[in-house]
Amino acid sequence: MTILCVRFQLPPMYEAALPGLLGLLEEFTPVVQVLPPDGALADLRGAERYFGRTAVELASVIRVRALALHGVDCVIGAGPGPMLARMALREARPGLTRAVAEDEVREFLAGQPVVALPGVGTRTARTLCEYGLDSLGRVAAAPLSTLQRLVGARAGRELHEKANGVDRGRVVPDAVSRSLATERPFTRDELDPGRHRRALLSAAEELGARLRALDQVCRGLTLTVRYADRSATTRTRTLPEPTAHSPALTRAAYGLYEALGLQRARVRAVVLRAEGLDPAEQASHQLTFDPVDEKVRRIEEVADRVRAKFGPHAVIPGTLAA
Repeated sequence: MTILCVRFQLPPMYEAALPGLLGLLEEFTPVVQVLPPDGALADLRGAERYFGRTAVELASVIRVRALALHGVDCVIGAGPGPMLARMALREARPGLTRAVAEDEVREFLAGQPVVALPGVGTRTARTLCEYGLDSLGRVAAAPLSTLQRLVGARAGRELHEKANGVDRGRVVPDAVSRSLATERPFTRDELDPGRHRRALLSAAEELGARLRALDQVCRGLTLTVRYADRSATTRTRTLPEPTAHSPALTRAAYGLYEALGLQRARVRAVVLRAEGLDPAEQASHQLTFDPVDEKVRRIEEVADRVRAKFGPHAVIPGTLAA
């Protein structure tokens, strides 16, 4: 067990603490990959040898330091690879690291539903379940040729390998400072797609306002949908051009949401993260002669000035779209 998947239990709008929390992980290893909006992967292969402790023991130290220095608890999953660590995280609880040892991988995976496997969406899971392949144990036992006929050659091979515990993923270090996130939790598990979309609209409006206040643009957008069973789905899309324009961010957010194909999903929260931030003055934009777009941008500028004067929740009548 050399990979940790850590999710910090950050209160809403407490994102500013994340860089400091990630710094705790970097005290043990430089190989840390951010998992927006509140998690990270850490490769502890070198740390285990250097400190003479196992990854689970180091996880306990990280948890204690996060509580002592930042007042933030965390849940941690540990496994031989990133995929298994992320799956172990779903069964972790505060104060207890869920660890999957190498000799436990097949047993751990066998009882998991196919949708628990990272990269398997609702559409693929539905197709597999129609043929009785509703658990990873059954998928692992199925012939490779059968899986390839059902989901495609490449996807079938990847699915077969992952279901059999082959984890080819690696931890890729990145920087949290080049992103900006906002979360919209629901007061209860929400089934209504209309409310999901309104939450996305609100989140995109806030992201756009924050980006413009910082004179920055983003090159990509990541949507994380958290469900009632503590699982989550994350999708990322590269934008046609760098932007801080709220309608453009909203369109991208809606596109990511529609691509998930959710049906009667009990959603606990949605998180939008603007990725690849750059100074607005360095961004190039496609010229437009659309008078409607120009009008929207001018209204956006006025709305930003109103928010700057009266606070972030100030709203100009008629500026929000459903």
